[in-house]
Amino acid sequence: MAKPRTIHVCRDCGGESPKWQGQCPHCGAWNTLEEARAEQPSTGRFAAVGAKVRELGQIEAREAPRIESGIEEFDRVLGGGYVPGGVVLIGGDPGIGKSTLLLQSLAALAASRRVLYVTGEESADQVALRARRLGLPEAGLKLMAEIGLEAILAALESEAPEVAVVDSIQTLFSSALTAAPGSVSQVRECAAQLTRVAKARGITVILVGHVTKDGAIAGPRVLEHIVDTVLYFEGDTHSSYRLIRAFKNRFGAVNELGVFGMTDRGLKGVANPSALFLSQHEGEVPGSAVLVTQEGTRPLLVEIQALIDDSHAPNPRRLTVGLEQNRLAMLLAVLHRHVGVSCHDQDVFVNAVGGVRIGEPAADLAVLLAIVSSLKAKPLPRGLVVFGEVGLAGEVRPAPRGQERLREAAKLGFTQALIPRANAPRSAIPGLEVIAVDRAAEALARFR
Repeated sequence: MAKPRTIHVCRDCGGESPKWQGQCPHCGAWNTLEEARAEQPSTGRFAAVGAKVRELGQIEAREAPRIESGIEEFDRVLGGGYVPGGVVLIGGDPGIGKSTLLLQSLAALAASRRVLYVTGEESADQVALRARRLGLPEAGLKLMAEIGLEAILAALESEAPEVAVVDSIQTLFSSALTAAPGSVSQVRECAAQLTRVAKARGITVILVGHVTKDGAIAGPRVLEHIVDTVLYFEGDTHSSYRLIRAFKNRFGAVNELGVFGMTDRGLKGVANPSALFLSQHEGEVPGSAVLVTQEGTRPLLVEIQALIDDSHAPNPRRLTVGLEQNRLAMLLAVLHRHVGVSCHDQDVFVNAVGGVRIGEPAADLAVLLAIVSSLKAKPLPRGLVVFGEVGLAGEVRPAPRGQERLREAAKLGFTQALIPRANAPRSAIPGLEVIAVDRAAEALARFR
């Protein structure tokens, strides 16, 4: 018999190469080519469907009502709830709570909706034991332990659920392919077939995805392009709090953040997440500044902590947790050039309290204040909040949704706000003194 032909497939982009190479010729990623058996082309996997060409104005687009997930904080991340026909991909570290959250959601929906939970990683008995341990209602929740794609598609056709969970996409396999479950071709094929059925039948499908050691969802990158919404669990598995962030959402805001607390009854939404990201100091401490950041549509108050210490090595350390390290290097250069404060012989450590990751540049001003406060050993006023982007010329640039940030700070009892001048409110906010500045040197001079 002829030896089966093998190819090498990139696990990031799905590109194929006839031989192994260190770098993928399609996407440029290194060490991502994996050996796989070449699949024979088949004409029966995809049926040709004639599509009618219509003008955009002739299409009656109706806004489908959302299906509430049963968990308010989860609805916020989704953009208001599940969308009929939408496909959601949710990833996270092992044991962080993906299966628990989705089981809670389906149990809450089962009383009024047709739901189906497909598990490929656990047996039906294990899922039932977890549901009883969490005290979830069991009536109406249909369960299926299966990894064969064809059997799952048949169940979706016969049961016609409104919401279906597949846990996880890496365990499924299609008999039309000879590759092993979890391979690039299997993940791509199974996701495409489930998406096709979801769109055709109006079923909301939630796919659970494994993550790599780098934190990205395992499988080809095309997997994230196929689905409508991509959610990631953030936070430390050793902490009792979990964060879910939307990285892609065709039906809602991107970068929306949901905050949950892990209890013995499952994941519970946190009503006031700002309290998680603020330390409870007995008095004023140097190196601490409170930032008003914007996560999606929600303003959050996060404490930024900085520690400046004498360096005992030729190359001083620059370490950040929850913030971008390259941006810290840029801010230290601005601090030296435009403010006259040098940290060239100091170790600089910056941390965002609570495990939250801050990607917006509006955190620049808070980082600078925390650094100078730690360097001078002079604490900032207790009721002060800060936000604003700092440019390379030393200017302070405005941040989006400044009014919402100020109202949130005032609601939580803060009395002073140091902000860019372009964000200064037209009318006074009760109980909040607004200090508007144009330059980083001007802002730091007020508290040095």
